[in-house]
Amino acid sequence: MRSDTRSILRFSTTVVAVGIVCAIAVWASGGMTTHGPHGTIGWFALLVALCCLPAGTFFLILGVAKWMGDRNRTD
Repeated sequence: MRSDTRSILRFSTTVVAVGIVCAIAVWASGGMTTHGPHGTIGWFALLVALCCLPAGTFFLILGVAKWMGDRNRTD
């Protein structure tokens, strides 16, 4: 595996993991109501999760596609 591919995959899995932890933190802080989370920590965790999960998933897909492309390279 090339070093740039490894860097993309490491970064994206870290971002997705932070998003998952924050999503769990929203649930642990009291869950969601129709008006949002119950407290300040829940709101902060929700904002971080909503930023990390889509961006991290995009970069994870990019890293997996690059890794699959690198397997077919012969340079």
